[in-house]
Amino acid sequence: MKTKVLFLFCSLMLLGRFSKAQNVFVKAGTNDTIRVSAINIDGQMMPWIVLNEVKVIDRRNFATKEAYDKYRRLRYNVIKVLPYARFAGQRYRQLERDLATTSDKRKQKAFVKSCDKEIKDLFNREVKNLSISQGEILIKLIDRETGNSSYDLVKDLKGNVSAFVMQSVARIFGHDLKNKYDVDEERDIENIIRSTGYYSYQ
Repeated sequence: MKTKVLFLFCSLMLLGRFSKAQNVFVKAGTNDTIRVSAINIDGQMMPWIVLNEVKVIDRRNFATKEAYDKYRRLRYNVIKVLPYARFAGQRYRQLERDLATTSDKRKQKAFVKSCDKEIKDLFNREVKNLSISQGEILIKLIDRETGNSSYDLVKDLKGNVSAFVMQSVARIFGHDLKNKYDVDEERDIENIIRSTGYYSYQ
């Protein structure tokens, strides 16, 4: 009995000490402040904190399963060709920077040839295996990335004859290198691209 009373007494003492220790621990000191930025609004200082971007995306409802499947195919195709369009855009901008560094026609020709080889290597390695639908999307996205249609890019880099030949070949496969990207007309594609967190260099 005495042991139980002693144990209970000791427990209460420890609990009391623990409570006091907790109170001391959470007690704010004179220098315990959180530094934040502030702005003066009508003579009153208002603190403000920069938060991470919050994206609010509405859940899209589809009228039919066929419409949903069509959207899923479009999303798959856009995500598949987007890296190629980005590469084309980056390479074209690099070429423009390179051409601006010199007025030497021979060096400029070498820059164009190097760019042409890189794009051809990409085409021979990967792009040639794209479906017709993916090719159409790629043509539009290249315009989105560069601000120029694929036809204009070929004409600038290789001349009118090469552009005409490339356009003729593209027509055989159901493509049009003169296709332009219209944000309003391509709302689904634009939303898919933005949902990936990528916007544009334009």
